[in-house]
Order: sequence, then C-alpha cells, then structure tokens
Amino acid sequence: MLINFKIFIYEPNSPLTFKSPAELLFYTSLRNSPFATRNAQEAHLFFVPFSADLSTRSIARLVRGLRTDLPYWNRTLGADHFYVSCAGIGYESDRNLVELKKNSVQISCFPATPGKFIPHKDISLPPLATPHAPHAPTNETASGSFRFLCYFRHTVGTESTLARELIGDPDFVIESEPSDEMTNAERLSSSKFCLFDYEINISGIGEALRFGCVPAVITDRPINDLPFIDVLRWQEIAVFLRRGGGARELKRVLDGTSQHRYVRMKELGVVSSQHFMWNESPEPLDCFNTLIYQLWLRRHTIRYVRRE
Repeated sequence: MLINFKIFIYEPNSPLTFKSPAELLFYTSLRNSPFATRNAQEAHLFFVPFSADLSTRSIARLVRGLRTDLPYWNRTLGADHFYVSCAGIGYESDRNLVELKKNSVQISCFPATPGKFIPHKDISLPPLATPHAPHAPTNETASGSFRFLCYFRHTVGTESTLARELIGDPDFVIESEPSDEMTNAERLSSSKFCLFDYEINISGIGEALRFGCVPAVITDRPINDLPFIDVLRWQEIAVFLRRGGGARELKRVLDGTSQHRYVRMKELGVVSSQHFMWNESPEPLDCFNTLIYQLWLRRHTIRYVRRE
C-alpha cells in the first residue's frame, strides 16, 4: 500500500525553524524516510517546507516561485502539495496564499487555530509524546479499580465554572498545572475518565488514551480537527458532552456509561494510543507513519486545473 508512495521535498531557501518539537521530528523523519524521493517525476505528493516565523508575504513569494520556476504546482494548483504550519494559515487575498490554503494539505498542531483548519483536507499534528514517558502501573490497568471517577487538569488562569462546581466532590480530582510527571501519571492511571474542555485545552488527549483514562470531551460543536480522524473512530474511544450541562449532567453521563462500553472504550483507546507515539527512528503505526498514511489517503484528492 505505502511501499511505492513517494514525496518530493522542495529544498528550503534558508535553515528552517519550527514552533514545536513535533514539527521538527516530522520534518527530519520525512527527509530520512524511504518515502522521500529526489525524482519529482515519481512523486505522488510534494512537500513545501518553510519556517514557522516566515511572514505571509514571504510564503506568498515562495509559492509564486514554485508556480513560475517549476512545473509541478501548476499541474494541480497545489492540490498535490502539503506543508506544515503549527498555527495554520488564514484566508488571505493574495492568489498564491489562496491556492496554498484552499488546495494544499495543511498539517497543523492540535488543537487547530479556529478558522485555520479545513476538515477532510487538513491534518492535525499531535503534540510530542515519546515511548520513554511513564506508563500506567500494570496493577491499576489489570484490576480495573479506580480511585476517581474523573480527572480534570486545567491550565492555571483558565479555571472554568464546571471546575469550581467539581472541587470538593470526592469522585473527581481537579488540579491545575504544572504537575510533576509522576503525579500526573498516577492521576491518569487511577481515574476512569479524563475531562477535557475543547475550548480551553485538549492537547493531553493522546496521553490520556495511553494511560487507559477514557477522554470525556466538553464541546458545543462538532470537532473536526481531532488527530487521525481518518483512522480512529473517536466515538468509540471517547465520550463527548455538550457544554452547559454542569456537574450534575457530567456525573449522570459518566456514571451512566455501562461497564461493557467503558471497558471496550478503554481497550480501544490504549491500542489507539500507539498512533500518538513519536520515535526518533519511526516505527510501524507510530505518529509519523500514521501521518504518512493520512497523506497517502489524500494522494488522489481533487486536482484543479487553471483555466486559461
């Protein structure tokens, strides 16, 4: 399936800088992978690298150079090209940026910046998680006994009304960051559910899956930028709750989750967590290779042709 998949990487005009470690690891992994080719004629996709701090004017100039100096962009108006931008690119009036934004595949950091992610075309880049991070104690995972119904770690300064309602409830553990790594690991492994507010911070959802802590996500709209949305059935590994229900509604939904469904969600979540792992040397099913698979799925995307 992926054996013959090839990606041509344009040479950057200057040394690259990245906003997140995951961006750097993706770029270095791609350059050193068997998917990279120096023969543009055999490429299925083309990667346009640029620095995170590059201005929109400079990005437009870069795309203009691809259009005028090389034949590949104009064949599809950039639909077989992709780029990495942690913050994402917004909608601009410049023709080059319009083609880049609307046609090319954007890989942006999760969660995506509002208004800068196009579902079904763009891809989310999960935060860095390495195989050396602590794992859930085997006795907790095997026994199925938990100290807490739910764990909610919120960022300092963003405490929500719901968090204030839950403080003091013995079924919940509510903490603010920073928390040391081992304490955080203990909280994750001793809680049935991990609560995330999509509007505040959801970046730890992959970590929760790895520890067998089923994500409970509060949102008032469909989430279209979940990592690996082409691969994972998120409805089978996470609980999604509407905003505004309060602590009573949250407890009703979590307590109402049957044991059979919960065990199934937890098991699938732990298996799914392998896709969130980054390795210096990519391994099958890890984050890098799952991202490549998502790009492979987009190799036959709509190919635009400019009308003369």
